Amino acid sequence: MAHLLGGENLSIAFATRAVLDGVTVGLEEGDRIGIVGRNGDGKSTLMRLLSGRQTADSGRVTVRGGVHVGYLDQSDVLDGESTVGFAIVGESADHVWASNPKIREIMGALVGEVDWDANIHSLSGGQKRRVALAKLLIGDDDVIMLDEPTNHLDVEGVAWLAKHLKARWRANEGAFLVVTHDRWFLDEVCNRTWEVHDGIIDPFDGGYAAYVLARAERDRMNSVIETKRVQLVKKELAWLRRGAPARTAKPKFRIEAANELIADVPEPRDTVALSKMATARQGKDVLDLENVSLSYGDKELFDNITLRLAPGERLGIVGVNGAGKTTLLRLLNGEIEPTAGKLKRGKTVQTAVLTQEVRELDDVMNMRVIEVIEREKRSFDVGGKDMSAGQLVEQLGFTKDKQWTPVKDLSGGERRRLQLLRLLVGEPNVLMLDEPTNDLDTDTLAAVEDVLDGWPGTLVVVSHDRYLLERVTDHQMALLGDGQLRGLPGGVDQYLELREAALSGKSSSAASQGPAAPSGPSESQKRDARKVLNRLERQLAKNSAADAKVHAQMATSVGDYDALAELNAKLAKLAAERAGLELEWLEASEVLE
Repeated sequence: MAHLLGGENLSIAFATRAVLDGVTVGLEEGDRIGIVGRNGDGKSTLMRLLSGRQTADSGRVTVRGGVHVGYLDQSDVLDGESTVGFAIVGESADHVWASNPKIREIMGALVGEVDWDANIHSLSGGQKRRVALAKLLIGDDDVIMLDEPTNHLDVEGVAWLAKHLKARWRANEGAFLVVTHDRWFLDEVCNRTWEVHDGIIDPFDGGYAAYVLARAERDRMNSVIETKRVQLVKKELAWLRRGAPARTAKPKFRIEAANELIADVPEPRDTVALSKMATARQGKDVLDLENVSLSYGDKELFDNITLRLAPGERLGIVGVNGAGKTTLLRLLNGEIEPTAGKLKRGKTVQTAVLTQEVRELDDVMNMRVIEVIEREKRSFDVGGKDMSAGQLVEQLGFTKDKQWTPVKDLSGGERRRLQLLRLLVGEPNVLMLDEPTNDLDTDTLAAVEDVLDGWPGTLVVVSHDRYLLERVTDHQMALLGDGQLRGLPGGVDQYLELREAALSGKSSSAASQGPAAPSGPSESQKRDARKVLNRLERQLAKNSAADAKVHAQMATSVGDYDALAELNAKLAKLAAERAGLELEWLEASEVLE
């Protein structure tokens, strides 16, 4: 493989702290490298140095002649006064870029719903991010560097970007560096991992799963990392090993070593024990949305949806932008009233919501981290273990020195951690998290998941981070923008299949408007489609009634865990049947559009 660029003996310091200390790295053709490390350890700095956007205090960066490097910055670097079209393609005529299938695909996936003539300053942060990403990807760079590219992308957008990067070059051509906290993305697209820590860089072969294994082995062999960190890494590894088969099929991921390392590691969560604790804390009634509809003006966000949360249930919510994920949490929390239907709330329910903002910390900005937590309580029960406030704070990455830092001096990721801790110490029994992975590094995410594993309450998570959803929730549901809430027994993969089916149907419908396309389905086809829809709607109604019956049986079987297990199996079977019926319904309904 040919050398593309590299850094030799790079050192850089900010104030008195050395961020990188004499590191040497190289990028070869075919490298797909993920950069991981704690917030502030120098991931973005390393990438800026290698791209030539920043100069090291000492050392040098070399780039092979003729190699072009593209860069996606975390900050907003687009001209706010230019239009979307000009920001992406400059003065190129429409027929020039539109004739390129690669560019058309990128445009459709990232900015298809953005006004081409809008000024950049009028766009949301997410739209600006998509425009900047589209501008980068339509180029023909030999190396691309991506700093948090998955920020502001939904599950579907992250999956598309992974697919694009895997197909962008042939196996031994091109290269990219990516900094991201999205662990699924790292595992999906990377063949090497660089861990930045303590001023140095440790390279590993493989994506995130392989990196976790190799790091655990390194820590064990060197015996230099404290016991609790090793145990946390082993627990994360146990999850990876027991997760989706694709994770364990990565090159150089040594299954035998993983099995040996995690032989004594219990399951991440003791579901039965947590269910008992949750029932004791909450009773049999938690939160139920019954036949709820919600409209804003002419827009109907929800249409007659029903959602029942059980004690100890762990639910993940995915969906398209604007489908109402955050609004659903606000309905469950009682912050807004539905247009129709009702919210039924258990008598002992205490909710807490982690919002996408950090305004909840405004009133404690001048307090120190440990003072914020101790003001709530000095000792806590986490997974059956007594922990002091200091121990709990340290578990989420606040060292003893950091615990005495004023909140106003914390970074974005540190404030996010404190925001979650403050919610947890309030001891709610229903916790709702809205995009909780924002600003958190991979180590902190693992620590957050470890805390949530022992949390005995009902958990609802809205996130585009599919790794987190699969890790901390037991099942997922989707909002597809049609007013309905659908179960996903097949998880995020099933959601992507549903979206692909819906979008391909729309594309086919749009294509049929062209002069050479057929005029559309015949009347006979439409009649057949109506018959199919009627049949499916009857089946869906029966399925819904059966689902409600099983939920009612569960409510009278609290404490009988054998019966609950059997009823859960019935629910899973009904959910799988419902998913198949809904997919058929979507396909049949396209005929009538």
